[in-house]
Amino acid sequence: MYKGRILLVGAGLSGAVIGRQLAEAGYAATIIDGRDHIGGNCHTERDPETGVLVHKYRPHIFHTNDAGVWDYVHRFSRFEPYKNRVKTTARGQVFSLPINLHTINQFFGRTMRPDEARAFVEAQADLSITDPQTFEEQALRFVGRDLYEAFFKGYTEKQWGCAPTELPASILKRLPVRFSYDDNYFFHRFQGMPTHGYTPMIQSILDHPAIDVHLQTWFEPSAADRYDHVFWSGPLDGYFGYRLGRLGYRTLDFERFDHTGDYQGCAVMNYGDADVPWTRITEHKHFSPWEDHSGSVCYREFSRAAGPDDIPYYPIRLVDEKAMLAEYTELARRSEGVTFVGRLGTYRYLDMDVTIREALDTADLFLRHRAGGTPMPALN
Repeated sequence: MYKGRILLVGAGLSGAVIGRQLAEAGYAATIIDGRDHIGGNCHTERDPETGVLVHKYRPHIFHTNDAGVWDYVHRFSRFEPYKNRVKTTARGQVFSLPINLHTINQFFGRTMRPDEARAFVEAQADLSITDPQTFEEQALRFVGRDLYEAFFKGYTEKQWGCAPTELPASILKRLPVRFSYDDNYFFHRFQGMPTHGYTPMIQSILDHPAIDVHLQTWFEPSAADRYDHVFWSGPLDGYFGYRLGRLGYRTLDFERFDHTGDYQGCAVMNYGDADVPWTRITEHKHFSPWEDHSGSVCYREFSRAAGPDDIPYYPIRLVDEKAMLAEYTELARRSEGVTFVGRLGTYRYLDMDVTIREALDTADLFLRHRAGGTPMPALN
């Protein structure tokens, strides 16, 4: 006998983790998804021609400092060590990212030590900018014009479809500059890849007798009446039928090309020059270096504004979207019997580890509210 019936809209990480936690706590969890596969944008699949494990909706590298989340994913999959080492082609040369001592010395044709490089970059900075408000001001203040124009300006214009002067400074705060030769893209303590991809891992999370998954199934508002609670990981504005307008997203187009052998020698090659139309090329066999494949599957990525029928990837969160988001958030807070979760449900860019942590915490909060006989909030 189940304690209650729960509906989860979306079979990505949020829906799978919440569903598993509540199933283990004695609830019947029904998960629906409009796509024909589980995993959301983390979905991985084997290319039938080459056998390469392909990240269908752009690559995902698992990295976290959260030991609890790291232990959680290891319940459901073996992980292989993986360090994300990104390269960029700019001005006819290949550099390593994030900007590090090798990048700085190569770019300026120097052989500086860490303290020398730090002083050199500080001398490039525009110290007249005391309170950076835009992406461009942030870059000029901390790395100066030369590094900014080579590595950030063109790429950012392509990625976001607007001038860096229109973007908030907070975007650049996530991009480190290192005065060592460490080219590991992430600082996090735990980093790796599930051995057989994310989809088998999520399938293992969903493998519980109290979980029922229905793919190619769209949410009908009337269905909510049959459940004690709904967890919504679809678009926040979509839940309300876009009645206030559509929140802005950037989407990606992928241009596949195959190659015999090794095309670029690394998993990710960014293209910083504005006159190259794609933002990066990903070579997917390098995301599974413990495997051996003679063929290679590569994708050029192009960023553009998302339309109504496109897959939303990056929330824009500029002035107009923030105003609309505040209105949708107020609608959500007044809603009963539903909780909005995940990247789309909360209109935030979330790494996988944060998504899992929030899903675990949301499930715990739901159980506490049920035990106390109080309603679960729509937004945490």
